[in-house]
Amino acid sequence: MQRANQRRGGIVHRLQAGLILCCCLFALNARAQYSVYEHDIRYSNKFFHFGISLGLNNSNYKITPDSVFINQNKVLTMETGRGLGFALGILSDLHVSNRFELRFIPTLSLGEKNLYFTVKNEDTVTNKKIESVYLEFPVHLKYKSKPYKDVRPYVIGGIKYSNDLQSNAGARHAANLIKVNRNDFAMEYGVGMEIHLPLVIISPEIKLTYGLVNVLSPDPNLIYSASIARLRTRTVLFCIHFEG
Repeated sequence: MQRANQRRGGIVHRLQAGLILCCCLFALNARAQYSVYEHDIRYSNKFFHFGISLGLNNSNYKITPDSVFINQNKVLTMETGRGLGFALGILSDLHVSNRFELRFIPTLSLGEKNLYFTVKNEDTVTNKKIESVYLEFPVHLKYKSKPYKDVRPYVIGGIKYSNDLQSNAGARHAANLIKVNRNDFAMEYGVGMEIHLPLVIISPEIKLTYGLVNVLSPDPNLIYSASIARLRTRTVLFCIHFEG
């Protein structure tokens, strides 16, 4: 009988401890939910809000061959290759409505692109690496879904102007170079997700960039670029925004 009482007493104590633990977890979760909700109200009531953006980019060119390429027999093939880069931006958002925001992110972006050529009577493939340091000025319209718990998926679309601080368009004695212009305009679109935390909103995002203009600086005297009619930028960007 004594052992049975002890067994029942142990079960009761474990149930009590489990109940206390569940109550503590519920209280902590309620407090966390309250903090997130309170932060979201402050965020939604702001006309402007700001943040920072960190990103990794993977970019290349879309090549359009020139008619000269078909008729000549020196450059046999030309292909494009991707290169990695890094981006750092300052984010500013204008709240148009509960669902729409107008977003502007001035960004410093570093990256590289590769062009590969096969030349007649040469056994190796020639790689022309084009390194760029861009000042980028994208303007996006952002549409957010209804919140699901602490998460709000969204889509974006817009345009971007880029200025390449490392443009080699003015280089001289550059027979083996591919010259690119300083200015570029592009269309951008992507998807992301706002994750509302008590003190900050973290937004992972994937974005695609399609160049709208030809960035090639044509020069018929250059060995490689004489075979190219147009170069247009293509970029995949993964970034994380931290918004207050």
